[in-house]
Parts: sequence; structure tokens; C-alpha cells
Amino acid sequence: MAGSGTAHMRNTVDSVLTVRDLTVEFRVGNNKTVKAVSGLSLDVVKGETLAIVGESGCGKTTLVRAILQLPPPNSGEVIFDGTDLTLLPKENLRSARTSMQMIFQDPISSLNPRMTVHQLLDEPLEIWDRGTRAERDERINKLLFSVGLEPDLVLNRRSYEFSGGQCQRISIARALALDPRMLICDEPVSALDVSIQAQILNLLLFMKETHGLTMLFISHDLAVVKAISTRVMVMYLGKICEVAPPDVLYSNPAHHYTRALLNSVPIPDPTKQIRTELLQGEPPSPMNPPSGCRFRTRCVGASALCAEQEPQLREVSPGQFVACHHPIV
Repeated sequence: MAGSGTAHMRNTVDSVLTVRDLTVEFRVGNNKTVKAVSGLSLDVVKGETLAIVGESGCGKTTLVRAILQLPPPNSGEVIFDGTDLTLLPKENLRSARTSMQMIFQDPISSLNPRMTVHQLLDEPLEIWDRGTRAERDERINKLLFSVGLEPDLVLNRRSYEFSGGQCQRISIARALALDPRMLICDEPVSALDVSIQAQILNLLLFMKETHGLTMLFISHDLAVVKAISTRVMVMYLGKICEVAPPDVLYSNPAHHYTRALLNSVPIPDPTKQIRTELLQGEPPSPMNPPSGCRFRTRCVGASALCAEQEPQLREVSPGQFVACHHPIV
């Protein structure tokens, strides 16, 4: 699948985050290297929600952790608010992270079970000396109210006393405590019941509008992505396949991998005929990715050119960019 290039980059002054040529590799036993993210570039404009989708193991979480420098990437630039985070001293980086907060996939294990809700929300405010005791308490109450929780009922309880949906609401409140500019959501609803997912998604959309947030939203659930994103980036084996607005991506996917992902989404209509394009074979090892296009070993449209030359991202329709030698037209 995958391709390189920066044709999809908008290079506008409104960009909150710009990532250029990011590479993340991990050394494993027997002198082998896992190529988790390979030369990836992206940008996120103020007020936008960029959704990153792909199969498990394609590098989504590694990408956003590298953006936060947890751990730092092997190479590349991560420019947030005009500052390259990869060049910052540790103390300056620690301060910069207050403007980029993360919501994790498992809401229960991401909260310290030894701490009360009051302590969980107060900790970042106290560390960064945000207001007096009374001002911090008022801030905590407002945060809990904003995520739909009653302070008097939850402040002195611990995470294991709540459901997954309630824990995720607490996580959202904690992420907003320091008034960040960007919220990074790593599959924030995948561990929740379907009945609760819509509530959390609506809450995230409400918080985005209320606080003027910019969001990175990771998911493998394309139905969720369509509801929340303003731009979608499809990843495969550490590379970008396609970037497009959600309506364009869902109605006219240009990459064979994107079409296969969309075909895998169940349609709640037993009378509708489903046309499925099955992926061939198993995903290649990230320690030894295929030459040229990384998706070619599973692609029905692959040719000899795909093995010889890595495709570059190019625009196939307004706002739609695809890394494929033989895009779907």
C-alpha cells in the first residue's frame, strides 16, 4: 500500500500540527528492526478532526505516541504551534505537552485506581500551579458537569467503582483540565459497549466545539470515523494509502486497501446485496516489508511496477490523495 510524498500537505499558517518524514523503528532480537512508521507526513489545521484508520498493527498508535515524543521518533520533524518538538530540551517539551492531551483506548486502566476522581483531576492543576485551592475545586466541578457527571456523587470515588463509559468521561475531563489546544484520541470508544459509544462521540464533538479543540482521532471502526472526522487518513504497514474528506472517501475510495476496509463494514440491511473484495494473504511482517508498494502482496490490482517502485501520494480528485500506481477510477 503504502506510499510517500507530501502532495497532501496544505502548508497553511492555520496548521496546528505538521509532521514531516516521521520514522519510528524498534530494535528486536537477533538484530532485527520493526519498521513501525516509515517516512510519514501529515498536517492538522486548527479546528479540524483528522481521523487515522487502518488495521491493528499498521502503526496508528505508534505514530501519535511519536508525535508526543513518547518515545521520540528515529527521525523527522514534529512541529506543534511553530515549534519542532523533536529539538526541545526535556523541560520545554514537558511544558509543550500540556497543550496536547491524550485520551487512551482503555478508560479503566488509564486511571490510577488508588486515586479518587478529585485527585485525578486535581493532579495536573496542582503540578502546573493552576490557581488556588478554591479555584481548582471550582474548575474540577465545572469539568465534571461538562462531561455529564455529578461532582457530589463522583468526587470521592475511585475508577474501579465506575463503568467504562463513566471512566472515559472522567478521562476526557482530565484531558481538558489544562485547556489543551489539541486532543489525541486513541480508539476512545473501542472498549465500550455500542450503546455507550454514541454518547462518548457526541461528548467529544461537544467538547471540541465548546473548547475550540483540534483533534487527532485513531480508530479501526470506519462507521465511527465517518461520524466524527473532517479528514481521513488511511494507513497500512507504517505508510499512508489515502487521504480524503470522509464523504469522498466513503463514496469513492481510490485505493484498493481503502475499498477493502469499507467493504468489511457490516450493512444493517439483510435485503441489500453486499459486494465484497476480499484481501488476499496475510499482512507482511513490519520487520521485512515488501519492496515498492507495501500493499502489493494483497492487492488485486498489483502489477510488476508496484514491486519496483514505491507509489507517491497524488491528487486524484479535489482534496483526495492516493498512493497507488493503479488507483480505482
